[in-house]
Amino acid sequence: MRYAQGGGLTPQGQVVRDRVRMLAADGLARGEKNTVIAKDLRVSVRSVERWRRAWREGGRQALRPSGPARRPKVGDREFDIREPLLMAGAVAQGWADERWTLARIRLLIADELAVSLSVRGVWELLRRQGWSRQQPARRAVERDEAAVAGWVKETWPRAKPPRRRSGHGWSSCEVPFECQWLHVSSVPSAGLA
Repeated sequence: MRYAQGGGLTPQGQVVRDRVRMLAADGLARGEKNTVIAKDLRVSVRSVERWRRAWREGGRQALRPSGPARRPKVGDREFDIREPLLMAGAVAQGWADERWTLARIRLLIADELAVSLSVRGVWELLRRQGWSRQQPARRAVERDEAAVAGWVKETWPRAKPPRRRSGHGWSSCEVPFECQWLHVSSVPSAGLA
């Protein structure tokens, strides 16, 4: 089984988790049902099903932890060499504005290191290197509050889709304008109290 960085558990928690899996292996060896093992160990049936598959393929050893998470694709040294590219800014790398997005950094890493990372992998890499997500501390000085308020009041209601009506929908009728409309509260209940 693999858990990144120990599954977020403390060393004591990891020991408890491993002990639970070994107790499950004992139950599997005795031929107990998944639901019984799950109830006894207070785990989900799905976890026991996953453990049973691993146990069938590799026995008790398959339920032991496989060690720490693998090494990252981009190491600290490789990142340190390319960090000046990020510090130079996105415009220096050919982008139209100065925003470094995860997708842009991902492309930069792919071009420079020929390594394909997911967007999540880029985020983990940056966080590991001490980078953080940045947001403006305050609104731009150029912001015109009156223009924003006018847009919200006038333009946005026309642009957004209409709300769905709550309640009953339309009723079909053979002859228009000659339908009888019943109010829901005026319909007698069918024996419900």
